[in-house]
Amino acid sequence: MSIVASSIALLFGLSLMALFVFLIILIIRALLKYINSKDVRKEKSEARRSIGQVLKQHRTSCKITQEFVAETIGVSRQAVSKWESGTSDPSTSNLLALAKLYGISAEELLKEIE
Repeated sequence: MSIVASSIALLFGLSLMALFVFLIILIIRALLKYINSKDVRKEKSEARRSIGQVLKQHRTSCKITQEFVAETIGVSRQAVSKWESGTSDPSTSNLLALAKLYGISAEELLKEIE
């Protein structure tokens, strides 16, 4: 093998090794960034709430039962339960009635949902 061919093979090997080291460094940086973002991920997961969670939180803070909510807005208690469990979502008219019952605007209620 000539000197030129061995030099090319050596350069190719070195460039592959440099690429491998570069990729390892990128992976380590990404993992460190992910590990350091634990607090942000936790905060986001706590801030994210479904419509059911928001409705239940407002109902319990008003200290009223599902039965009372159902009778007041004219639906079944099972419907209220399904909304709060996330099985179904209230219609727009029911959402407006719920917001009024809980003493907040529909806009405020929807802002709490992520």
